[in-house]
Amino acid sequence: MIADQFIINKEATSSSYKTDSTSDQPRRSIAKSISWRAIGTLDTIIISWIITGTLSLAFSIGLVELVTKMVLYFLHERLWNTIKWGR
Repeated sequence: MIADQFIINKEATSSSYKTDSTSDQPRRSIAKSISWRAIGTLDTIIISWIITGTLSLAFSIGLVELVTKMVLYFLHERLWNTIKWGR
């Protein structure tokens, strides 16, 4: 479960984090989230600017979209790391 990844297990240490070649560590998912959102947010700002004609409104839309979609992408990545299908 995703929530389990955020709960610190007092008996576990950082060296006991299970890794394998098919699973990304959370920090990699964070880095991927940030790089993808930079691209996605730039796209949203450009589209918003074209539609509204107002650059300040486009940046406002882009900022809200940046935060919400980065969080959603991270959760989506972590969930898919728990699914064995297709590996």
